[in-house]
Amino acid sequence: MQSVPNIRKKDVVQVMVGREKGKTGKVLRVLKKNGTVVIEKLNQIKRHTRPTGTTPGGIIEKEAPIAISNVMLYCEKCAKGVRFGLKKDDKGKTTRICRKCNSNLK
Repeated sequence: MQSVPNIRKKDVVQVMVGREKGKTGKVLRVLKKNGTVVIEKLNQIKRHTRPTGTTPGGIIEKEAPIAISNVMLYCEKCAKGVRFGLKKDDKGKTTRICRKCNSNLK
């Protein structure tokens, strides 16, 4: 199994490669098994669905997964995707920090 970077749900990330290059968004889901993430309003695809008893049929737009290697955490202070490090505080709690400006990443 691949090692998965510390990108979590609700993180703000920037896409580095592909059709959505340069765009930022919030992570909705992390699919560790596939090594992918689903980002809000990015990588939209159209899914043709059949009508069922509960839902009408039609064309639905939804987000498709993007490889986790193609995204980076977004630093608001640097205003770009950055690498991050881990830092422990006095109480032993680990936080993620930006490698460029040493600010805390949320």
